Amino acid sequence: MERDKVKLIATDIDGTLLPEGTDKINPEIFQVILQLKKQGVVFAAASGRQFHSMAHLFTPVSNDMIFIAENGAYVSCRGQDMLLNVMERGAVERLVKQLREIPGACITLNAKDMFYVEHRDPKFLDLILHGYNNKVSQVEDVLAVDTPVVKVSLYLEKQIDQVAGELIPQWAEIFSGTVAGEIWLDFMKKGTNKGNALSTVQKALSIAPEETMVFGDNLNDVEMFRCAGRSYAVGNARAEVKAAARYVTDTHVNDGVLKVLRTLVEGN
Repeated sequence: MERDKVKLIATDIDGTLLPEGTDKINPEIFQVILQLKKQGVVFAAASGRQFHSMAHLFTPVSNDMIFIAENGAYVSCRGQDMLLNVMERGAVERLVKQLREIPGACITLNAKDMFYVEHRDPKFLDLILHGYNNKVSQVEDVLAVDTPVVKVSLYLEKQIDQVAGELIPQWAEIFSGTVAGEIWLDFMKKGTNKGNALSTVQKALSIAPEETMVFGDNLNDVEMFRCAGRSYAVGNARAEVKAAARYVTDTHVNDGVLKVLRTLVEGN
């Protein structure tokens, strides 16, 4: 795929652009995004993160890009909703009650503009408030909150893959479930994922998969790879993700994504 055919770039954030749960992004990315825009290339961030967290991270260029948030449940561009997938309320209540029974688990109930949490664990709260810079409301009971829910997340420091292996099949008829990091398991409306959200963006902008470049590191990024002619796993990605990608670039701490984008801007 030639450089001038790349019209859309979508990249994951945590574990791909920067370390999980931080805002330690290389500021050079902002200038690159603006340079790509001048060349007619649309830049999108695609993450399990909340929109507010993503917009905060990309503040200098937030009006120059697209945000695929909540693992594809919510897509926004310049303050306009492009996609909003709302979960069925009764099923959400049953899921939350089951997740509450998992030892050591913390739960977030996510609207498009707010995280609702009932746990007071200091480490958990510090991560979502100061690591991700989420917009958070602490409540006694997340199920008492009357709001459209786009995602339910389980935070668990140990055995997330094991728990995911048990829970995702249980809920597969109702929800899409995915491992979104070493400590996160996410559930969204059935059919929701980053790939389908990226397809929505492609259709809206009349951009073909062959004109799309994507980057990722975890299982929730693989669906994007199927929507792109050029897919990259970062060097620190899971083995399954590397196997699904066409290319492997450097690790997130060595600016693997930025290295590829620099060559695109420079015309190499």
